[in-house]
Amino acid sequence: MTDAGKISEGSSYDVVVIGAGPVGENVADRARAAGLTTAVVESELVGGECSYWACMPSKALLRPVVARADARRVPGLKSAVQGPLDVGAVLAKRDEETSHWKDDGQVAWLESVGADVHRGTGRLTGPREVTVTAPDGTEHRLTARHAVAVCTGTRAVVPALPGIAEARPWTSREATSAKEAPGRLVVVGGGVVGVEMATAWQALGSEVTLLIRGGGLLPKMEPFAGELVADALREAGATIRTGVSVTALHRPAPDGPVTVELDDGDRVEADEILFATGRAPRTDELGLEMIGLEPGSWLTVDDSCLVEGTDWLYAVGDVNHRALLTHQGKYQARIAGAAITARAAKAPVDTAPWGAHAATADHAAVPQVVFTDPEAASVGLTLAEAERAGHRVRAVDHDLAAVAGSGLYADGYRGRARMIVDLDREILLGVTFVGPGVGELLHSATVAVAGEVPIARLWHAVPAYPTISEVWLRLLESFRGQ
Repeated sequence: MTDAGKISEGSSYDVVVIGAGPVGENVADRARAAGLTTAVVESELVGGECSYWACMPSKALLRPVVARADARRVPGLKSAVQGPLDVGAVLAKRDEETSHWKDDGQVAWLESVGADVHRGTGRLTGPREVTVTAPDGTEHRLTARHAVAVCTGTRAVVPALPGIAEARPWTSREATSAKEAPGRLVVVGGGVVGVEMATAWQALGSEVTLLIRGGGLLPKMEPFAGELVADALREAGATIRTGVSVTALHRPAPDGPVTVELDDGDRVEADEILFATGRAPRTDELGLEMIGLEPGSWLTVDDSCLVEGTDWLYAVGDVNHRALLTHQGKYQARIAGAAITARAAKAPVDTAPWGAHAATADHAAVPQVVFTDPEAASVGLTLAEAERAGHRVRAVDHDLAAVAGSGLYADGYRGRARMIVDLDREILLGVTFVGPGVGELLHSATVAVAGEVPIARLWHAVPAYPTISEVWLRLLESFRGQ
């Protein structure tokens, strides 16, 4: 370190990783496992968005909600779980899962694999060069012999509306880390964050109103997914209004309610408002202009996650806008780490579809679970996406409640399954399940889609009886006309 305003020469590494979320951690792990010296730069908490403000806290909030809902559908249990959730206990478990927003354990893990952790903000100051500004203002330079990997993720987007600053709206961070349930919560947006947080806070005691600009929830999934989740939210007490947009906010007193103005002339009053209206890449202060790229832009990459027009810069995870999911980012990190290692060793690089250095699943087999009640789980293409892509397809549907295992799982089970069959190759292009407990069905579908398993062979994959997985047999029977 040097005096503020001066830049020390710093250190040289084989690989420099900017961002120590799950994606950056995995890139560093793969590079170190291959014997490459690695530095990781992090400006916030090591462990990233997923560990502290997204996946882990949100699922900790949702798990007791879904468990109670499941128990209420089981004879012999339903009468024992009619009371409210213990909000304090739920929030305490959430805090435990986030390590109380301390990253000592994550730092120790990175150090255990041999990566050097540099606290501060990293920016590109030249080819293979990263300058780190430490919290005390001092700067030092890191140089990379082989690769720099940008793993900075995304931030929540809040629209520029009149009164937005005074309203101090929640984003996903505040929604997952709140210390108490607001009496009234308005959620703007019907995507994954919107519906999961509406589900959690409604069950934890908030009066929830969902405001949706479009016609329904979960617009990127099959339409029936959003319909079934919306039905359940309404039954739980939430209000859902579609086809409306927020035009202005008013919060005259810092600790008072917020009034939400809508484009239909109506107003809604709440104690807090959550905007779950999209994400933007964290590349504003990355120094992209130094290499001819636009600050604040998504980084376009090839299937090995190499940024177009470079032979040393990688963009891995949400920042490349391929599949904004933690597990896909970690998958990309495994691919990118292998590609960096191969190129460093001047070994062959296999970027053919499904090759060792190609993140093909980002295009063909992205799995996702929405942890609402009911759960919604999908992989691959929807019917609409498959048709737009020019495939000759058939959608095969089945009522999940008609499977023996569903009746055993819960009284009054409601759900639906769909598989999208490529009629020319007779393989699956996509699968969607909606219903209680279906998240654990998804990996079988992911294997079928990613493996391009022929329908004729799937016929020999016998589901155990009596499980909900028997829906696979029913879907195949329907396709075969039996």
